[in-house]
Amino acid sequence: MSKLQDNMFLEMRNKELFKQAQQYAFEYLEGVFDRNVYPTEEALKNLSVFNEELPVNSTNAKRVIEQLHKYGNPATTATLGGRYFGFVCGSVVPVGLAAKNLGTYWDQAPAMNVLSPIGSKLESVVEKWLVELFHLPQTTSAGFVSGTSTANLCGLAAARYRILERNHWDINEKGLRNSPKIRIVTGKHAHSTVLKAIGILGLGKENIEWVEVDNQGRIIPESIPELDENTILILQAGNVNSGAFDDFEGICKKAKKANAWVHIDGAFGLWAQAVKELQHLTKGIEKASSWAVDGHKTLNTPYDCGIILCSDQEAMTSALHMSGSYIVESDERDGMFYTPEMSRRARIIELWSILKYLGKNGIDEMILNMTQRAKQFAEEITKTNGFYVENDIVLNQVLVRCDTDEITDRVLHTIQRLRVCWLGGSMWFGKKVMRVSICSWATTESDISKAVKSFQKALALETIKGHKA
Repeated sequence: MSKLQDNMFLEMRNKELFKQAQQYAFEYLEGVFDRNVYPTEEALKNLSVFNEELPVNSTNAKRVIEQLHKYGNPATTATLGGRYFGFVCGSVVPVGLAAKNLGTYWDQAPAMNVLSPIGSKLESVVEKWLVELFHLPQTTSAGFVSGTSTANLCGLAAARYRILERNHWDINEKGLRNSPKIRIVTGKHAHSTVLKAIGILGLGKENIEWVEVDNQGRIIPESIPELDENTILILQAGNVNSGAFDDFEGICKKAKKANAWVHIDGAFGLWAQAVKELQHLTKGIEKASSWAVDGHKTLNTPYDCGIILCSDQEAMTSALHMSGSYIVESDERDGMFYTPEMSRRARIIELWSILKYLGKNGIDEMILNMTQRAKQFAEEITKTNGFYVENDIVLNQVLVRCDTDEITDRVLHTIQRLRVCWLGGSMWFGKKVMRVSICSWATTESDISKAVKSFQKALALETIKGHKA
């Protein structure tokens, strides 16, 4: 037995290394709600300590963890806190962190039941829970992937398989060369991950039949072309900028008559279906064929956690599964049939834990709070001259601009430098906007007021600079 092997057995037995990491983790949690949201300039500069050659010999394990803690901790973005509004990241429900930590030690890969009976069981249970929460057809199957980027890919792969199969074309055997044409219809505000999936699947972004959208980014139903059974229609539950929802009830009814496949990109917005006061936004989604959604956004699971839901199990498994003489199939769930991956971590552990912990009422309360905080932000920010809200607040997104694009840009950068909160910018119908995404269970009324004051301070500072110039 080598010295290195001896050391690793010792580290596993005495647990000191794990206790050290746990203590550092606790220290991080103690300060995450009060610290600056974005790393300081000093913390960013200190990251240069990682610019080193790969060591020739083994490094002491405690020193490795110490280096991560000393220089990595201050250089993190505090997405766990209540004032991170950049992108739709979400925080983490505490039980999710604890469950992920436990699951890390288990190190399960639920590709097959025989690989992880616990992973297989939890995936089966959560699949049923999600079908119930979202009021989807009982035939719906779920695959647990890294995020909505992959979930969109899976949903569109299932659609591609089914449409070509109807045309007596086996995509898995024949590929796309000389295959029957598949039509892609979607709105002009479709998310970039949808376009990426269309490109990866060989369906061709140039073939998209684009549909006009209204002033909230919703697809205009009357502008949708005639659909047929060779069409994939892609809709949105939550516009990435405005948070707006397409008219699923009317559009899906029309698509169903034409036997078109409807895929809904619901990365953060699909969760509105689980909230009584928000279900009007998602009315009719059960008429679609597939749905993509994240756990790590609105539900606040740890990264990474995406879900593909599909009412056509045969299309889903035929598009995604693999086989081999060494594969051990089970009478229970074998997760590899519902995702493109075999080697994937058991993210289902924390997803199950959070759903179990919150229950239906807890999910309702947590998500509704995000909407209430978004409305609070919009109300408070518009009381200050020089700020304008550009969208209707329906879920968690607020688009804010100033009098000119130049001022909006400068104010945004000043807000980022102040580090009280953090958010990014976007373009909205030709105007630059600041995009506020409120998707943390930890965001309080006080957090919103602090963030608004930071906006006000940034505008005041830029106004002073402008006068001096």
